[in-house]
Amino acid sequence: MATIIHQNLFAWEEVEGSSDLYRLQLVLSYLPDEELVRRLEGRRGRGRDTYPVRAMWNALLAGVVLQHPTMESLLRELRRNAELRQVCGFNVIHGSEAVPTPWAMSRFVANVVKEEALLREMFDGLVERARELLPGFGRQLAFDGKALPSYSTGRKSRETDETSDPDADWGVKSYRGIGKDGKPWKKLKRWFGYQLHLIIDAEYEIPVAFEVKRASASEAKRLLPMVRKLKERHPDLVENSRVLMADKGLDSAEINRELLDEHGIKPVIDTRAMWRDEKLEQGRDPSRAITRCLDPDRVDTIVYTERGSVRCVCPASGEERRMVFWGFEADRNTLKYRCPAAVRGIECQGRRECERQAVGQPGTFGRVVRVSLDTDRRIFTPIPRDTPTWRRLYARRTAVERVNSRIDMSFGFERHTIRGLRKMRTRVGLALAVMLAMAIGFISQGRPELMRSLVGSTRRRRVAA
Repeated sequence: MATIIHQNLFAWEEVEGSSDLYRLQLVLSYLPDEELVRRLEGRRGRGRDTYPVRAMWNALLAGVVLQHPTMESLLRELRRNAELRQVCGFNVIHGSEAVPTPWAMSRFVANVVKEEALLREMFDGLVERARELLPGFGRQLAFDGKALPSYSTGRKSRETDETSDPDADWGVKSYRGIGKDGKPWKKLKRWFGYQLHLIIDAEYEIPVAFEVKRASASEAKRLLPMVRKLKERHPDLVENSRVLMADKGLDSAEINRELLDEHGIKPVIDTRAMWRDEKLEQGRDPSRAITRCLDPDRVDTIVYTERGSVRCVCPASGEERRMVFWGFEADRNTLKYRCPAAVRGIECQGRRECERQAVGQPGTFGRVVRVSLDTDRRIFTPIPRDTPTWRRLYARRTAVERVNSRIDMSFGFERHTIRGLRKMRTRVGLALAVMLAMAIGFISQGRPELMRSLVGSTRRRRVAA
């Protein structure tokens, strides 16, 4: 199997290998949180200032950066680590007595949860800053959904007949494929909780939009609303977007149509096998692709597969050959294909008969076939799925899976104690904001040993703050 070498913008191995306090200081320096902190100070008013708001906010960020699974774990670390208390801003004279009580910290977190709008603005501000710093940011987008199990098990109490997390519900994801033995397999994943829907920049592996819904929410129904909101908040980013990658669960004519027609984004989405019944009825060999006539109203040799592969059937030998893709004609909204015999110099016994069925006189250029995207918007896309360009772009979809993995491994979502939709949204928003702040911090500092991995050695572009 060929190994794909992927140049990452962000060298998370180096980030996670750096000191904990350095990463925390980086986040505190580059997170645009002043308006949020002032709002939190306003909520406190003239009440007791035993535990300063700014120090408590910094401590909350420390819990995200240092991967503490519980608030009690963070508070224990603060009590024993004087240097961490100092970085967060607690009074060093008071020692461990300066650390908030669990009750005080819990009440503070409840106030942070109420400021969801400001947290969103902070995240959007970081996205805009990344767009200013990084060339081509947002040009290649990727979308995926991620399971976020609740701390609750989902079991109902005998007394109240309710779960300990009434906001959550059950989600199911199915995975299908063909094994090495040629037999189909299916795997189901069930969880109780929520689902993160995430759009990232696939080149730099940085989040640009997110939402947290109940686990039962459909990924396919959430992509377009997220793209519309992204266009409202970051119009320049969407205007410069070229492609969006997603897995076959998002295979839809509606999604393909709106992405291209309304937003100018070319969909790079795998297809689901929806012609199975036809395959069984025809008794075809499962290893061969089912084809349909491109124009069922006339007798012709041009057919296509469910993955949008346009082929010609030699009228003399019956051999199928892939037509050669010759580009997307945006003004006509059509895909242009040429005769493979004419392009590659292949001897084809039925070429003349095939050309007689074409409109006009092909000549030495060979027969040309134009396929309108409106023939089937689910199957025909501006970048055909059987081209090297599509395969190269689709391989970059794994970037969103790596970001999801970091959310679990680096930001503590494998082990957490979160219940409730608002708390989950707040915690996810903080994690993604911290991820962005770290990236912007390293870029703005211009560390040369890290910039090669941030931007990619093949590009060698200078990124200035």
